Amino acid sequence: MTTVTCRMLGGLSDLTDASATIQTICESVKSKVEQKTGKAYSIFIAKSYKSQIVSGTNYFIKVHVGGNDHIHIRVFQGLTQSGPELVSIKESKTHDDEIEYF
Repeated sequence: MTTVTCRMLGGLSDLTDASATIQTICESVKSKVEQKTGKAYSIFIAKSYKSQIVSGTNYFIKVHVGGNDHIHIRVFQGLTQSGPELVSIKESKTHDDEIEYF
């Protein structure tokens, strides 16, 4: 028997461990995250993410920022856009907090 997992068009993907590509996306928006939060992060490590396909891709990324602290960032990568764009940030997250749409 074959099992098929379906996802609603435009819905969030399953949780995936962060790859080098996701870390690169995080590094490209780190300065904007620091600007918006008013904090300087010496640790900024992508841990996991979910994605959403729209007219491009929304990445919902859990980022370890030191100690037990994490943030969730939403980054949009357009089909024709030159680089990732920071859309939103959720602060005061933990390792165990689920990534949800925001």
